[in-house]
Amino acid sequence: MDCKPTVTMLAVVLVFAVMNTLSKMAFNQGMHTTVLIILRQLTATIFLAPIAFFRERKTRPKMTTEIFLYLFFSALLGASLTQWLFFLGLRYTSATFACAFINMTPMFTFLMALPFKLEKLDVATGSGAAKLVGTAVGMAGAMVLALYQGPSLINNPPPSSSSSSPATVAELAAAAHGGSGGGEHRWVVGSAALVGGSVSWSLWFILQSKIGNKYPALYSGMSWMFLLSFLQMAAVGVATEKMSLHVWMATTKLQIVTVLFVGIMGSGLGFLAMSWCIEQRGPVFTTAFMPLVQIIAAGICVVALHEQLHLGSVVGSVLVVVGLYFVLWGKSHEARCKARAPPLSDSKLALEEKTEHDSRIQTV
Repeated sequence: MDCKPTVTMLAVVLVFAVMNTLSKMAFNQGMHTTVLIILRQLTATIFLAPIAFFRERKTRPKMTTEIFLYLFFSALLGASLTQWLFFLGLRYTSATFACAFINMTPMFTFLMALPFKLEKLDVATGSGAAKLVGTAVGMAGAMVLALYQGPSLINNPPPSSSSSSPATVAELAAAAHGGSGGGEHRWVVGSAALVGGSVSWSLWFILQSKIGNKYPALYSGMSWMFLLSFLQMAAVGVATEKMSLHVWMATTKLQIVTVLFVGIMGSGLGFLAMSWCIEQRGPVFTTAFMPLVQIIAAGICVVALHEQLHLGSVVGSVLVVVGLYFVLWGKSHEARCKARAPPLSDSKLALEEKTEHDSRIQTV
């Protein structure tokens, strides 16, 4: 069995965990969310475009209006909207909490794949019931994450004013509003943004599985996606951010390292690797590794950012992971049953092919 997709996704989640922690630290230093995304996409475009040009100059398909629209919405969903909502949630909550919402992506991907007929759900079977129960448990965990914080499980003292380690944004927001009320409001806004980001990312996984068939030039497709996302977010940035030059620049060493890391490793290589895994194993396999991002990021953030680990985050995360692997067990059991099924006879196979052909003609 080929283990390359598994090893690739393990590397991706490690990169994403480090990327989320660096982004959180850059935000704590005053870097604007939109500016980080713009610089990230620009860096990814500059990194991937030369590779795509030389590697695929003889095999790149012709760009059509249909393909361009697919790439435009791929950029909007996967590179612009997902990242903007995720970073907004990251800014208003904590890196550990934000990473926990990545665990919702497999559930959303599964639910959205049903109407596109990329997934099937038969509750009369064990695999179908497992997928349904897993989705319900995962969504319950997501609600716990969003609505319940609970007591801190680790007595991690906040950094002093003279310390170089920044306080969390949730703590800064509470202090700025004179109490916990403002911090709680920002926490709810951040949670809503993270839910929206998970939905958008799930839609990107489904869309990307179709783009691989329509535009089988992985490097070129990623380059176009990040270029279009750069233009989309630049338009948003001009409309929402201050026009001061200081705002649009990475001014500290940490901010410069963050831009380079998230642009080259997070966007350039990370999305490239995920798209390759989607082509090899499909969107559900690829999203199955996302819960590992939270586990790695939690350890980094508790040590590096002095973030508190709350009961609600632990309970919600456990429910989400349990629900996720119920869904994955259902899919695995479904695949084994399909593999054990006797092959169709020539007549039945021809009849099924004819029925599928007729349905496609009616759809068109």
